Amino acid sequence: MSISFRQNEILEIARREGRVTVEGLADHFAVTQQTIRRDLGELADTGRLERVHGGAMLPSGTTNIGYEDRRGLFEREKARIAAVCAEEIPEDVSVFLNIGTSTEAVARRLVHHRNLLVVTNNINVANILAVNPDCQVIVTGGTLRRSDGGLIGDLATQTILQFKFDLAVVGCSAIDLDGDMLDFDIQEVNVSRSIIRQARKTFLVADHSKFQRTAPGRIASLAEIDAFFTDRPIAETLSARCADWGTRVVVAEAE
Repeated sequence: MSISFRQNEILEIARREGRVTVEGLADHFAVTQQTIRRDLGELADTGRLERVHGGAMLPSGTTNIGYEDRRGLFEREKARIAAVCAEEIPEDVSVFLNIGTSTEAVARRLVHHRNLLVVTNNINVANILAVNPDCQVIVTGGTLRRSDGGLIGDLATQTILQFKFDLAVVGCSAIDLDGDMLDFDIQEVNVSRSIIRQARKTFLVADHSKFQRTAPGRIASLAEIDAFFTDRPIAETLSARCADWGTRVVVAEAE
């Protein structure tokens, strides 16, 4: 089923914002709310969006958004998050950076750090940091996931278990409101768990859209994270839980 130009733009807004509202779209396109409801209904019928009260959001499921689409989402927000996170990464330490566009943004902020030992299961991270002569880069083995340059599986896990990192910077595909970090690939979930176990301190980098999605695999709780870097204030209930857990929440808001 083909979709209209307006519906195509609605999808672009949903990918950028995570969700859309009937009222907001009606104002944006200068059409009636009934027209927008019909558009959202048609997009939901084709599986492109999932209807929620007052609007729609990207569909939940068992597969992630394509890597190139993810790379283009929330680029400015990821850059702000990465900048704030990188400021808290000292020189002369060992760091693990895992798979994801947010961790790649952090890598770009580390190209001038000195005396780093970076271990990664992300080929893109390795290529980014290859330009830093003061950074030793170790790439884990593992099965190459061609869609995003990630290395997963038992070999990746076995490599990780050979290290004790000063710091790990990790991303995830979704975060539940109860504070669970989630992902789509079960093999990647197991790798991420190993990273957290082998790190003395762990930072999570994730933009606000991760709260608007879900995924089937549980990595860990925010209770196991030392600091969570994001771009918008989180829900009050989760903020209170993070305070109880001792998980610091750092919001990299736009200036």
